Amino acid sequence: MIRRPAHALAAPLAAGALLALAVPLLGASPGESEFPPGMEARTAAVDAAAPDANTIVMDANRSARMTVPVTVEGEGPFHFMIDTGSQATAVTREMGEHLALPAAGRATLVGMASRRVVDLVELNGLEIGTSIFDDIRAPVLERKHVGADGIIGLDNLQDFRVLLDFRDNSMSLAEGQAARDRRGYEIVVRARRDEGQLVITEALVEGVRAAVIIDTGSQASIGNIALQRRIRARRKGETSSTDVNGAVLIGEYAIARSLKIDQIELTNLVISYADTPAFAALGYERRPALSLGMNHLRMFDRVAIDFDKRRVLFDMPPGSRRNRPRRFDLPQ
Repeated sequence: MIRRPAHALAAPLAAGALLALAVPLLGASPGESEFPPGMEARTAAVDAAAPDANTIVMDANRSARMTVPVTVEGEGPFHFMIDTGSQATAVTREMGEHLALPAAGRATLVGMASRRVVDLVELNGLEIGTSIFDDIRAPVLERKHVGADGIIGLDNLQDFRVLLDFRDNSMSLAEGQAARDRRGYEIVVRARRDEGQLVITEALVEGVRAAVIIDTGSQASIGNIALQRRIRARRKGETSSTDVNGAVLIGEYAIARSLKIDQIELTNLVISYADTPAFAALGYERRPALSLGMNHLRMFDRVAIDFDKRRVLFDMPPGSRRNRPRRFDLPQ
């Protein structure tokens, strides 16, 4: 068992999902900071027999959540979302009250549709597989807005490789040599680390360069208004969603003809667009950006997010060929 403090990705840490990079102090009062929120994920169960990776078998429930069992100082299990778009680990109020977690101040939580001041609690003894994390300042969320007991964010994922294996419907967290192995992956894309988050900068959406984040916590791909305007996306309909603060966000969706990442090309992507406080707070108000969600990640056989080596690895589905662009046509 390895015991370690949570990674200090920012001072203070940010927590969230929608393009959840570290957020600077924007108008926060003394003792407060800004946190972007969490989004959707799927449900899972742990396979304790895996020696080198904590293997999580995907299981969709009616909430379409992906969670992994964790314990806190031996109590649990509690079901946390694994969210590569989330800057920091968060807990629900119900869980915090059950464990009597000590207060650790307050912060402004930046949601998809809102900014609200939330409580922070001190979290120690968070056991994930063979690792135990201490010294976590976790935002407190309402369970009805999260759909899980909490969120495992980037502060506790920096030493892992997160692997989505859609061939056998599993998810794993690998450490050490297992996390460095690139065998079997056809395409390896370098990424830039920005406060713990990996950002693919060499992506093109209909020929427009955009920052892309692989977000395992989001079921749908979401673009900002800057991207929508640059590609002149034609509105197909309206979307609505509720953020972790309980506020409703109204947006619209359109079809993007293509997304190119290295040798990969996806076509006819349904992308939702919204003008959100989260995009603005994260510095993507004027720069095109896209959060690539699970609906499009499922086009691949496997996707691995390697935080230590700053790369994202893709394994292509049957029928794709080497040494030529991989193109997948999605139905409109």
